[in-house]
Amino acid sequence: MNPNSNSEPVIVLENVDKYFGEFHAVQKLNLRVLPGTVYGFLGPNGAGKTTTLRMILDIFKPTSGRISILGHSSALKVRHRIGYLPEEKGLYKKMKAWSIIAYFGMLKGMPRNQARQRAYELLERYGLKDFSEKTTEALSKGMGQKVQILAAIVHDPDLVILDEPFSGLDPVNQEVMEGIISDLVSRKKTVLFSTHIMQHAERLCDRLLLIARGRALFDGTLPEARKLLPRRLLLETVDDASAVASMPGVISFQAAEKDDGSNQVPRWEIGLREDADSQRILEECLVRNIRLQGFHQLNPTLHEVFVRLVGSEAKKAGFR
Repeated sequence: MNPNSNSEPVIVLENVDKYFGEFHAVQKLNLRVLPGTVYGFLGPNGAGKTTTLRMILDIFKPTSGRISILGHSSALKVRHRIGYLPEEKGLYKKMKAWSIIAYFGMLKGMPRNQARQRAYELLERYGLKDFSEKTTEALSKGMGQKVQILAAIVHDPDLVILDEPFSGLDPVNQEVMEGIISDLVSRKKTVLFSTHIMQHAERLCDRLLLIARGRALFDGTLPEARKLLPRRLLLETVDDASAVASMPGVISFQAAEKDDGSNQVPRWEIGLREDADSQRILEECLVRNIRLQGFHQLNPTLHEVFVRLVGSEAKKAGFR
């Protein structure tokens, strides 16, 4: 996925603020989402993600700032080109799976027969064909959530906005949800989703915005996010490795967290300057007779980046 940098953005936010009374929920937020990309809107619970998505959809009005969506000042003007999965999931319990998907398609302007045919096609594609005639109250939570996302995309929208789409799903259904997002992008759709579970964002997103307490902390690609933390090495050796601390380019040297217990060899985490040569570290270890049983380069995770930016409160707020 390599969007054209000259493409007109699908979503633009400029200096957007939102107050609820005296509470400043979103603060001077700027955002540009290019077509055909997956944009992750990431942060702990209560960070302002849902409030921002609702402003983009014109459910809430911003207190100040400008919002543009699909070239218009209001999502209501282009609502038939938008699919939305809200954070609060819910289905009409007595309706059959196919009928609820078709119903939402008709709400978006699809003819009845076309909506019904499309509903059956989606249910078959994503493994729910045998449950097409079941009422939604008879479906498991994961199946019900899949029906709801299919209802959000039945009309083949250009832009799909998903608020915490992975919340409450088991690992199997999380994979299905990732597959749906990948399918949308393969058909040149644009996806904006919020989450506080970073593994999905690491696998799916072209670009990320990290937010906490209503403020944007980072906006960029995953490689750019990883560059916010020092490069690291993980060494495994039974020898005294303290000499590594004084090697050129080393900025930190500390015992690493223990693994699952199967490996009893001491492990050391080495922080490096950006310009440090990890091959030089390896050569120095050999020269100094430090016998290495493991030598690994570590990529910082989004969780580590966010915790560094936000601090210990990230864990308290439900970020993982």
